[in-house]
Amino acid sequence: MARERDQMPLEGPSIDPTEARIKSLTLAGFTLIEHGLLIIIALLTLGAVAREVNSVILAQTITLADILLMFLYTEVISMIAVFYNGRGSVAPFVYPIFIAITALARLIVLQGKNMKPENIVFEASAILLLSLAVVIILRSHKHFGN
Repeated sequence: MARERDQMPLEGPSIDPTEARIKSLTLAGFTLIEHGLLIIIALLTLGAVAREVNSVILAQTITLADILLMFLYTEVISMIAVFYNGRGSVAPFVYPIFIAITALARLIVLQGKNMKPENIVFEASAILLLSLAVVIILRSHKHFGN
């Protein structure tokens, strides 16, 4: 039995060249679709930025809401860059959480005066929970690797 095991090839089962080519083309197709969608998201985000800047210029007033919204747009663009460059890293998992934290903080800041106190506590708790998720993801990535 041990002799049979020693004579078995160490590499896995051989893959049919046609099957490997189909798999390679499929993965290339998905990557192309992903990059195309990321470009569309970037263009739509830049369009939203242009629209927001135009509304600020027309109103001739800059509010806190405008500034916080620009931070959200900046984070979306940063997330797109991370998806292009961050293969194999933990960043693609963390960036959407950062955007959610920023969006919740924006909501609290903008509607804080008009919100019920318990809603503020719920949203602040959501920020805390998301922050803990980021810490857990980053520490587990550091501890366990990819």
